[in-house]
Amino acid sequence: MQIQDITRFLEAKFPLELQESYDNSGLIYGRAEQTVTGVLVSLDVTEAIVEEAIENDCNLIIAHHPVVFKGLKRFNGKNFVERVLERCIQNGIALYAIHTNLDNHLEGVNAKIAQKIGLQNCRVLRPMTAQLFKLEVYVPQEDFEVLDAAILAAGAGQIGNYQDCHFRTLGTGTFRPNEKANPHIGSTGQRASVQELKLEYVLTSSVVSAVLDAMRNAHPYEQVAYQLLATQNQHQERGAGFVGQLAAPTDPLEFLKHIKEKFNCGAIKYTNLLPKQIQTVALCGGAGSFLLPDAIRAKADILITSDFKYHEFFDAEDRIVIADIGHYESEQFTSELLAEQLTEKFPNFAVRLTKLNTNPVNYL
Repeated sequence: MQIQDITRFLEAKFPLELQESYDNSGLIYGRAEQTVTGVLVSLDVTEAIVEEAIENDCNLIIAHHPVVFKGLKRFNGKNFVERVLERCIQNGIALYAIHTNLDNHLEGVNAKIAQKIGLQNCRVLRPMTAQLFKLEVYVPQEDFEVLDAAILAAGAGQIGNYQDCHFRTLGTGTFRPNEKANPHIGSTGQRASVQELKLEYVLTSSVVSAVLDAMRNAHPYEQVAYQLLATQNQHQERGAGFVGQLAAPTDPLEFLKHIKEKFNCGAIKYTNLLPKQIQTVALCGGAGSFLLPDAIRAKADILITSDFKYHEFFDAEDRIVIADIGHYESEQFTSELLAEQLTEKFPNFAVRLTKLNTNPVNYL
């Protein structure tokens, strides 16, 4: 087993293109062809985590939070980031981060939180844009089925819970091959008219390359006439936060007590409880204060997240309950999610879930 076997699986499942612009997900240190002796999964990478990896013969650490967010100019051991990297280099331990691409995935961090809470009928709270493309391609009627099958097999035509989607219209295509052409239809120097179908497909950014390759390989024409158009449509299965329903309405205080116990919170900071029961729940692992307007628009009764600033609590304005449960607390099950994914894919390989609590915050 090599590092690239594991990273290819993770990046196929949770594409790096889903990460935010400020992020640093991916292989931070290590060689793709390096043989893996064991994997340690954690939320953070600290010096203690590195020592745990060394003690358990794990030469790959997969963490949710990247230990390196910005460029380093010196390695003098003056902070924990430099010391972590030095120790990993000295011991040949690779570092891989899977951060906001996991946050923005339908089966990622927020799905795990929703599962722990017991939410139903969940959807993405703030869907991403600039993730969808429309492919338009023209093909003779008699070649339609072969081309359509190839494009769909490469991943195009998936819209939510529907697959093999496309739209087609019939029209007339014209062209005149020059002396260097090798036309599938028509003759050199003569203008030809052909009954063609215009096929239109929706596809995600992650499959663009594969779909275009499949289209070119299956198309009968020497020169394929097509357009690839970026859209601003929301991708309903990618984005920040989740919103879903509890099985039954619950008293607000009792629900907060349940969350405190379930997430082992040292404390929960929350706004005024409203005179109604909790049923629609919005949530976001990590820092999710930016999603408050989305939660209100979704008519959520409560937003569960972390890292609200003092003045941001006023923005609830008795329209919603804000519950700040702590950054570590909200994302603590991410390691469990990753370990489950890796163990299912590589059942005969050593995947170890850290036994350490890396939460830097203590409560009195």
